[in-house]
Amino acid sequence: MHPQTFIFFGKSGSGKGTQAKLLATYLETAKGRSPLFIETGQGFREFIKSESHTADMTRKVLSEGGLLPVFMPVWLWTDILVKKYDGTQDLILDGLCRRPAEAPVLDSALKFYNQKNPIVVYISVSDTWAFDRMKERGRKDDTEEYIKSRLKWFEWNVVPAMAYFHEHPDYTFIEISGEQTVEEVHSQIISKLATR
Repeated sequence: MHPQTFIFFGKSGSGKGTQAKLLATYLETAKGRSPLFIETGQGFREFIKSESHTADMTRKVLSEGGLLPVFMPVWLWTDILVKKYDGTQDLILDGLCRRPAEAPVLDSALKFYNQKNPIVVYISVSDTWAFDRMKERGRKDDTEEYIKSRLKWFEWNVVPAMAYFHEHPDYTFIEISGEQTVEEVHSQIISKLATR
């Protein structure tokens, strides 16, 4: 079977990271496939522990709540692809293309690696649902002001990036309500993927 690509989108608090990991586990256990899981958030958390001028600058920007330039997330995931992708794994991508400028770069990478019919999985939740889930996490930085700013960021930046793939004829776009139990969302994802 030709390897598949799954690109996850969703607001903070939607559970997209959890669902991406559950899909990775499903592909491994139920299908006997070994996906390459790329999560930019985790990648940056690991990167800023390293010692370099760029890591220092990245750490400073993130600690101040600033915005990294587009080349940084692109470098992060392209570096992983170049070093770890062997052409046989499914790709599960979480947290990529959070700005419109990144979308055509990812598209060019997937075409380079001859990925056929990538699937975008959008975990859809309301702002209220996302806000409540983030407050429940109890993280120190999840203040009301910060959560609201993240939700605005999603609308202003991630939605246009996601629209690139939604409107692109080479991609399949599926939308799942995230306002269900984790198990129900996972079950619906697997059910919809089975028909593709």
